[in-house]
Amino acid sequence: MSFAPAAHHVQESAALRALRAEVRAFLREEIASGGFVPAVDCWLNSWDEAFSRRLAARGWLGMTIPVEYGGHGRTFLERFVVTEELLAAGAPLAAHWISDRQIGPSLMKFGSEEQRRKLLPGIATGQVFFAIGMSEPDSGSDLASVRTKAVRTDGGWHLTGSKIWTSGAHRSHWFIVLARSAPLDPEHRHAGLSQFIVALDSPGIDIRPIVSMNGHHHFNQVFFDNVFVPDAMLLGREGDGWKQVTSELSYERSGPERLLSTVAVLSEMASATQRGDLAPDPELGRTFARIMALHQMSVSVADALSSGRPTDQEAAIVKVLGTATEGDVAELASLSVATGQADDGLARLRDMTATALLSRPGFTLRGGTNEILRGVIARGLGLR
Repeated sequence: MSFAPAAHHVQESAALRALRAEVRAFLREEIASGGFVPAVDCWLNSWDEAFSRRLAARGWLGMTIPVEYGGHGRTFLERFVVTEELLAAGAPLAAHWISDRQIGPSLMKFGSEEQRRKLLPGIATGQVFFAIGMSEPDSGSDLASVRTKAVRTDGGWHLTGSKIWTSGAHRSHWFIVLARSAPLDPEHRHAGLSQFIVALDSPGIDIRPIVSMNGHHHFNQVFFDNVFVPDAMLLGREGDGWKQVTSELSYERSGPERLLSTVAVLSEMASATQRGDLAPDPELGRTFARIMALHQMSVSVADALSSGRPTDQEAAIVKVLGTATEGDVAELASLSVATGQADDGLARLRDMTATALLSRPGFTLRGGTNEILRGVIARGLGLR
């Protein structure tokens, strides 16, 4: 396992640089016109369906979805450039983020023709939003321990159980649910799992909010009481749920959102330093250097995804190092604004830092805890 071969040839072409410049110009116009206010953790906290549709109108949603399914047939590297710029600007991405990041690719990889025709065009136009149902209460990051059951019935399945930490479920249309479709075999815990595409307005679904300590509501717990899912909404093959989920997690763990959730704070620190409101701090430069190194690592995973290469361990490394860096940015900012006066020009930085500190505990949890991911990395290195 090595990032080096991919990183060696992932150079930004003239076309990618032009795309990056186009996105930056769009974002400058949006901010200047009041289209959005840059925010911390924007891909999880900032839900703005109108902004998602403006991105879709420019062809910046569903970028990797083939044209025949309503997408744009572009590469993962092109999508990476667009999403990196959006994240760096703190743009409101939560509405479409999960749909665009992993549901689209998952439908292309495992979905039926009917499912692709039904769902992909809406993802690309910013009209269809998804949540993900993997984690369960008392299960931590151990997805093999899921207890949500899928029981066969005439024409489909009945789902019973619950999922937790489901971002955006209260506003989304659809839900990808990992459920146990065959009895648990203690010797083969990963067998007997399947994925289902569930309409969130189905009878028997109860969505209950989980409000974070910063007052934000994006997490939920979703309960299923004998919810019917037609056979046509089984994703992939029955019993292949574990293999599918582990494949999908590469999209979830390796992207620029795993290192840029607090970059708006870092940018504000740099601006405050240039204005003279903050004293120069070498740690600011070192932190930018860490992010640039992580950027290249994340780019190399995007390149591997474009080529269809497995990226489980590489994605885990990006996630572990990236989320640790995000937390360190919040800590650095809190130390920088700890002293000063009310009129010292740091009011905006203080507000952003407070949000970052309250969000920080979730950075290393979502997408799989860092403890679990270190085990993934160790196995990839042959250490376990």
